[in-house]
Amino acid sequence: MSDLTGLRVLITGAGRGLGRACAEAVVDSGGDVIAVARSESDLTDLANSRPGRIEPWIMDATDPAFHARVAALHRLDGLINNAGFNRPQPFTEVDIETLDAMLALNVRAAFLTAQAAAKVMVAQGSGVIVNMTSQMGHVGSPGRTVYCLTKHALEGLTKAAAVELAPHGIRMVSLAPTFIETPMTAPMLADAAFGKFVLDRIPLGRVGTAAEVAAACIFLLSPAASLITGSSLLADGGWTAQ
Repeated sequence: MSDLTGLRVLITGAGRGLGRACAEAVVDSGGDVIAVARSESDLTDLANSRPGRIEPWIMDATDPAFHARVAALHRLDGLINNAGFNRPQPFTEVDIETLDAMLALNVRAAFLTAQAAAKVMVAQGSGVIVNMTSQMGHVGSPGRTVYCLTKHALEGLTKAAAVELAPHGIRMVSLAPTFIETPMTAPMLADAAFGKFVLDRIPLGRVGTAAEVAAACIFLLSPAASLITGSSLLADGGWTAQ
């Protein structure tokens, strides 16, 4: 039921971290990947790890040319809408540059990427869109007002678009992880005080791995999740259960 053989999946932010793990998992589950990132070296390394199965697109997810290229695809079975970033700041000190940059990538680009993919999927009458959100799309946290804002926005997109796209045979879901071991989070988690703050809030007592998130993503893309749309899968170790 988690077999993705023959499916074509586009993944943004695929060069490293969660995006790369998802790309590898899709290929290992039988699918083919269009991997999108700005770093040519990251994409080359990824493509070489799964020869002949990954098509690298060296593009920026905020670029209108990227959205046009997605919309021009003749076939697309899945989208993992993963590109995003965080720049923690106290609420009263958030600068306009940070606010605009995070809204541009985490919300605007994610919306336009999903919209472009949906156009292809509506034409073919099938498809699955997975929006990579966060536990912070369900709760609040100090120093993360903008990040929480953007991830709550994506959760709203998932609900509304899922209802609209369902008659076309398209599912849209969210995947909301807790803190995951990646190069991006490593410096934060290495801080003793912050590491304790995180672990104290995860009942399972540990952060997640990229492989665990990728496995959840494969499930959501697969026929095993055929009745799931408009909802969020919380891979959060119990953070939001409290």
